[in-house]
Amino acid sequence: MSKSINKIDFINNMAVFQDFSWVDSIKNKDGNNDEFKKINIFYGRNYSGKTTLSRIFRALEIGSISDKYSSAEFQLSFSDGTIATQNALSSHGQLVRVFNEDFVKDNLRFIFDEEQPINSFAILGEDNAKVEKDIEKHETELGSEEEKSGLLGELLGAEEKYTEASKIYKDKFKELEKELRYKAIDRIKGIRYDKRFNDSNYNFTKIQADLKIVTKKTYSPPTDQQVIRYEALLKEESKPEISESLHFNLQYSKILPTARELIEKKIQASDSIQELLHDAALQMWVRQGREYHLNKRDKCAFCGNDLPKDLWEKLEKHFNEESEKHRQALDNLLELIELEQSRVPNLLIINKTDFSSSLNTELDSLEEQLSTQSTIYSENLNTIKEQVEKRKNDIFTIFKLDASESAEDDLNAVRDSYEQIRNDSNKHTDTLSTDQSKASNTLRLYEVFTYKNIINYEEKRDKNIALEKAMNDAEKVRNSVNKKVDTKQAKISELKDRLKDESKGADRVNYYLKHFFGHQFLSLKAIEDNSKNVSPGYRFEVTRNDEKAFHLSEGECNLIAFCYFVAKLEDVKTKGNQPIIWIDDPVSSLDANHIFFVYSIINVKIVKPDKTLVGKSNNSNRFKQLFISTHNLEFLKYLKRLPGAMKKCKSQYFIIPREDQVSDIQLMPEYMKEYVTEFNFLFHQIHKCAFAKINSYEKHDCYYNFGNNARKFLEVFLYFKYPNSMTMNEKLEKFFGYDSVSVSLTHSINNEFSHLKDVLERNVIHNDFPEMKTTAKFILDKIKKNDPHQYSALLQSIGVTEGLAE
Repeated sequence: MSKSINKIDFINNMAVFQDFSWVDSIKNKDGNNDEFKKINIFYGRNYSGKTTLSRIFRALEIGSISDKYSSAEFQLSFSDGTIATQNALSSHGQLVRVFNEDFVKDNLRFIFDEEQPINSFAILGEDNAKVEKDIEKHETELGSEEEKSGLLGELLGAEEKYTEASKIYKDKFKELEKELRYKAIDRIKGIRYDKRFNDSNYNFTKIQADLKIVTKKTYSPPTDQQVIRYEALLKEESKPEISESLHFNLQYSKILPTARELIEKKIQASDSIQELLHDAALQMWVRQGREYHLNKRDKCAFCGNDLPKDLWEKLEKHFNEESEKHRQALDNLLELIELEQSRVPNLLIINKTDFSSSLNTELDSLEEQLSTQSTIYSENLNTIKEQVEKRKNDIFTIFKLDASESAEDDLNAVRDSYEQIRNDSNKHTDTLSTDQSKASNTLRLYEVFTYKNIINYEEKRDKNIALEKAMNDAEKVRNSVNKKVDTKQAKISELKDRLKDESKGADRVNYYLKHFFGHQFLSLKAIEDNSKNVSPGYRFEVTRNDEKAFHLSEGECNLIAFCYFVAKLEDVKTKGNQPIIWIDDPVSSLDANHIFFVYSIINVKIVKPDKTLVGKSNNSNRFKQLFISTHNLEFLKYLKRLPGAMKKCKSQYFIIPREDQVSDIQLMPEYMKEYVTEFNFLFHQIHKCAFAKINSYEKHDCYYNFGNNARKFLEVFLYFKYPNSMTMNEKLEKFFGYDSVSVSLTHSINNEFSHLKDVLERNVIHNDFPEMKTTAKFILDKIKKNDPHQYSALLQSIGVTEGLAE
């Protein structure tokens, strides 16, 4: 389907275009961005970048760009929304035809090597009336986009329905996509920046994948308690391995039988004192007193009386060796019990910071059990201890031991529980990274689940699915019609192939040479080529007076090349298909008459409607868009006459200024479009120089051509002022005066500044800028003083209102 180019979005790193942006450069007087129109005219001096622009369009034509541009980037936008870039040159589907030096090199190699032929091309033949009627019939069925008739009209309608359905779907999809992207990558609320999820690459694609999971019926969101636990888990750090606790080695199982044996053992005194046997307290008192008096005193420390001589013998018989050994055994047992009791508080020290925080609840319970069981264990030891002490104090009396038989079991069970928790903690540390990853994944899915409920994701998704189906249905209809169009166009192409006649291509070029340029002796000759290894066909050869021509002038080469291009627009692949046409500076090296004839052939054979197509399915327009670039102001003036060239709705004018090594594209000033004379242009350049800021690069380009601009302007201006035989120096002196300042400045204008060439690559010394600015103001002041009315008219011609003469 035919479409036009709206704009060149950007050009980077391509010759003189280093950082061009359409949005920044192409602004009208209201500050808005304009677009290409049907006719687009570019003006730029030599080396400003016109050919570079044409090469971008030629890349669209041939599908490749010169490898000399190592890192070039550009993008063009079409009217249907598609784009073309340096990496996608063929997908736009629009027919493009470009005339520039690359076209000449590819098709007219004789210009560079006179032994090389010219590529032939076929135009529609003229002898098969029946085939032409068939073509006309099929073209009628094919119809026209402009008239909305036939298959093309049907395709246009189908395309419009598809475009509308596509827009509705894409708008709704983008709305939902915007909400999802916000949740995915927003710096405050986005999942990408949430430390819990640890995914700095989280994006729209990933949230879509998560939504597929959380919208399944099998998905079960975590409970509030699980969320709290998972969040606590994410805060954990890896713990060092916890060593196994020491075994308690409790002595209760040894103490109990020993105590039973000692408490229940019978001790018989050899000659007991009955009174002591029946009074345990008295017996203890006597025993302790014996220790204080034996071999130490002769008198009683209590009453002071002499001790009986047989006292020690009686007591020795009562407290015999067996009872003393038994007493010692009881003392040893008491020491063992006290030692065991002292161990109990330190049997197991629980440091919760060594464990995973997820085990805190179990550790709290374990500490409570440890405290309880330690107390019980100590109490059981106390029970035995009390009975041992009782037997010790009443050594000859037999008692029945009353104590727990399994006091160790519960305390050992506590240690076993601790070991289980310790092992769990160590395992947890080993798998912490995996567990945290699972926890993070669970929390992220829960976050997406919560968000999808907030935005009613499933309802919006279902609506989008329905809209997508409607779009796909419309696309199927469009594709079906498009297939019919392709079939019909293929049929038309097949019929046109029957009318191909490559010999007619040379005749068409010769017709243009003779009727538009008056070349009666210079022509192309079609020569049939049946050489080996070459398919039968024709090649073209340049002749002069029916002889092969050599040593053609540059102007003759340019004329043949341009006529060849215009004729080639009527080949079987181009005619009737409304191509986008770019013509790059076609009047180079041509004299004034030829400049007019180039304009004429563009006007008659490209711009004006083709009467041979009127009434047929393809309408009479020969092109979709036309782009013409030139450096010649005279040619620019002619282009203004093209039909529709001055209608704002159909035409657009651009200027390509170059500053140092960089060019830009801008909308052409109004005065250039309205007047289109070099005289106005030169005055505007002098005016820009006079009011430009020296340290500003905004109007830097006006300095580089100031010398030539000033000299050429003054030559024209002073010629009409003094149309006699005075020399230029005499005219300058007469107009500007004979004072020393005037003489110095006019000398600079006529000699120094005018030595600069009219190319932007030739830099001037920066110290000349102030002098140029002074000279420019001097020229304006003199014109204003000597001829205020003409000065006022010149200002008006360039759109300046300040300083007008009253």
